[in-house]
Amino acid sequence: MAAEHDYNALISVITPTYCSEKTIQQTIQSVRAQTWPYWELIIVDDASSDQTCTMLREAAKEDARIRPIFLEENHGAAFARNTALDHAKGRYVAFLDSDDCWKPRKLENQLRFMEMHQYAFTFTGYELMDAEGHLLNKIVAAPKRVTYKRMLKNTIVGCLTVMIDRKQTGTFHMPDLRSRQDLATWLSLLKTGLVAYGMDEVLAEYRISGKTSLSGNKWKAAKKTWFVYRNVERLPLILSCWYFVHYAAHALMKRMISI
Repeated sequence: MAAEHDYNALISVITPTYCSEKTIQQTIQSVRAQTWPYWELIIVDDASSDQTCTMLREAAKEDARIRPIFLEENHGAAFARNTALDHAKGRYVAFLDSDDCWKPRKLENQLRFMEMHQYAFTFTGYELMDAEGHLLNKIVAAPKRVTYKRMLKNTIVGCLTVMIDRKQTGTFHMPDLRSRQDLATWLSLLKTGLVAYGMDEVLAEYRISGKTSLSGNKWKAAKKTWFVYRNVERLPLILSCWYFVHYAAHALMKRMISI
């Protein structure tokens, strides 16, 4: 039986940011445009040196639901996200980086999906956009369910689409990694027996950065994924190789979508 809908459920939006003056306003606006009004946007600035901090203060003046936190030293995205998680008041937490955006019904539709099935961990499909924010009409669809082993084979879960019910999962933090901390977090949660359920709806927009080459980004992601296999999950070498072959094949297919 479907759970009773909580009409006042607070969703804490977790956003790390660093020198994002070119994109942060678009990201914030996509949250403010949500049809679900009960959210708090916790933006942790990781010691930006541009106008990001000024923009965050202005945004907080316009909307009391926006809660910026300013770090004095740069610590990386994992530390910033964990700082936001520590300050989050909502039962539900959703993740959104400072260069990505959401569709207007993202929070409302995903919350309804979670409550209807009493899911603890969900994600959605997303659309690609270029560095200037123009949609490319290229979609990364969400599979119906992802287990721990399937996540090792295919890192399909987009961080910008994830929503988690902390009442079911308990308090969690991201490991202190400079990158791929989101993958390590999802694996940690799924290893407990949880399943990540995909919602077959495109509710987010992922920005492809123009700062570095796509091939360079993929190579760095591959090296970091291998690091997670061996140093975080501590998988045996042969098993790591087996999962990495599957990961590489799926990564190649995703790259073909983005070209």
